[in-house]
Amino acid sequence: MKTDYLELYTDYLISNNAHATATGLSAMVDNAVSHDQITRFLSKNEFTSKELWRRVKKTVREIETEDGCLIFDDTVQEKKWTDESDIMCWHFDHTVGKSVRGINMLNALYYSNETSIPLSFEIIKKYQYSDMETKEVKRKAVITKNELMRDMILTAVKNQVKFKYVLMDSWFGAKENFEFIKKYNKEFISAIKSNRLIALSLEDKKQGRFIRVDELKLSDKQSIRGYIRGYDKEILLVHRVFTNKDKNIGILNLVCSEITLDGDSVSTIYKKRWKVEEFYKSLKHNVDLASSPTKTVRTQSNHIFLSIFAFFKLECLKIKHKLNHFAMRAKLLIKANQMAYRELLLLRGA
Repeated sequence: MKTDYLELYTDYLISNNAHATATGLSAMVDNAVSHDQITRFLSKNEFTSKELWRRVKKTVREIETEDGCLIFDDTVQEKKWTDESDIMCWHFDHTVGKSVRGINMLNALYYSNETSIPLSFEIIKKYQYSDMETKEVKRKAVITKNELMRDMILTAVKNQVKFKYVLMDSWFGAKENFEFIKKYNKEFISAIKSNRLIALSLEDKKQGRFIRVDELKLSDKQSIRGYIRGYDKEILLVHRVFTNKDKNIGILNLVCSEITLDGDSVSTIYKKRWKVEEFYKSLKHNVDLASSPTKTVRTQSNHIFLSIFAFFKLECLKIKHKLNHFAMRAKLLIKANQMAYRELLLLRGA
């Protein structure tokens, strides 16, 4: 019987409790599949977002709704000791405020009916070039993340995915993105930086009377209508105030294209963007996104795809069993410990 290596590998990622390796997978199935067979599987295939969509499409159709959300965010998985390549290089990580060595990927997560489905992903490639002034060899992406995001939105539209809102952080709060989203009759809610300029009326906009967003004295969830500099259409600005775990006050300013909403509604919808953080957490802790020892661009890219697909399989199990990803993993670990204990008793002759 022919082995479905994709199903086997992703099942291994879900059930494995150590670093993912081809040797570990082979041992799990009592060497029914060899280390070399797994290595060849990772090397010869090239899994992309097209394959991901083919495999998640049926579930998307089952859970999609007209008010679904398409959530965009990028993450950097730091890998200090892996050899440098076009995808394994230096990227700025805004979560730590500095450049780190690792893999940077942009993700489109679809959220509807309390379910998160990864629709597409793009691994950021930075190619080497020689700086004409300094003569230094540097790396630069040929396609920006904003351009990649617009391509991913267009793909979702062409695939007829039902969604109303595109949710983004401030790194994607550019007018080109706003205009592109509205071109396809979708709405956006995006965080913006505090130094962005806003005119509080059309007359102020025409006269060039803009003020910084952080100069507005707004209360939590208060909303005002206005015009962000550089973007022609009227938007709704919503001010959020948070108390962080360290008791410091956090400020978040949101712009929304659906100006008929109020501040509370915008805040509730944008809160769904947190699902992408849960996505990253599960990728890291439940399906070994960053711990694979793969070394080539092809095998590293394929391992990332397989981790994302393993997340999808966990999400399907969540729907079926009403357990979150971590609870299901804990259940598997308990079963594994019970089997290990019984084997220990047999070895002792008990």
